Amino acid sequence: MRQALGTIALTALTGAATFALLTALGPDWTRFAPASCLATHCFCEHLQAGALLLQPANSWSSLGFVLVGFWIMLAPRREMAFGGAAAAWFGVTAIVTGVGSVLLHATLTLWGQFYDVLGMYLLSAFLLAYAVQRWRGLSNAATLALYLAACAILISILWIMPETRRWLFAVVLALAIAVELIFARPRRPGVNTAWFVYGLIANTVAFGIWVLDNTRTLCDPTSLLQGHALWHLLGAAALACTYLYYRSERLAVR
Repeated sequence: MRQALGTIALTALTGAATFALLTALGPDWTRFAPASCLATHCFCEHLQAGALLLQPANSWSSLGFVLVGFWIMLAPRREMAFGGAAAAWFGVTAIVTGVGSVLLHATLTLWGQFYDVLGMYLLSAFLLAYAVQRWRGLSNAATLALYLAACAILISILWIMPETRRWLFAVVLALAIAVELIFARPRRPGVNTAWFVYGLIANTVAFGIWVLDNTRTLCDPTSLLQGHALWHLLGAAALACTYLYYRSERLAVR
């Protein structure tokens, strides 16, 4: 109960702080360079011209990542293989992803897009580094160095070539999944692979909905029920499943 109440309270506080930041900067988002997606369209949801949140459904649904992030951070971790700084940072990456997504969909600016993708890169790089650590038996220091190097490369590419953001994220995420399933999973004693599979299913369904929304194949621009918003919620659910997969690993007997 304490974890649930803390998660809800911190998510609400983060939402309020993000809203306050947007209020201080907006609502005239045309003062800033536009997001790359505006060259065509930024998903199905209609832009609320002059509003603080240009895409309200896509903005508020992003808080699903924040909710899962705080749930992870506040979870008890006694006698768990996945704990300490690693689990806490995993939660932080989910929170950064959610806040960044709010900034993008609220403003549809280039800086909002940067912070949106930043969270995705921090998250995917973590999944890859954590998988490589278990596979190769790396120390925490070596894993941190690998993670920081991956983040530095990804962020540099994002800054120089923002148009590569989507496919680069997909490549890193696919690599992380492959390394985890093929090489790392056999080295995780007692791990419940079903949770990882559930996360993959959620992500697969989410991606299908993302495509339908982005191509406007299934689209009602004025509805509060947006495909991209569902993509956010399913992505957050996939993160929760991945966390449950990590925490199901037993501590090695020494």
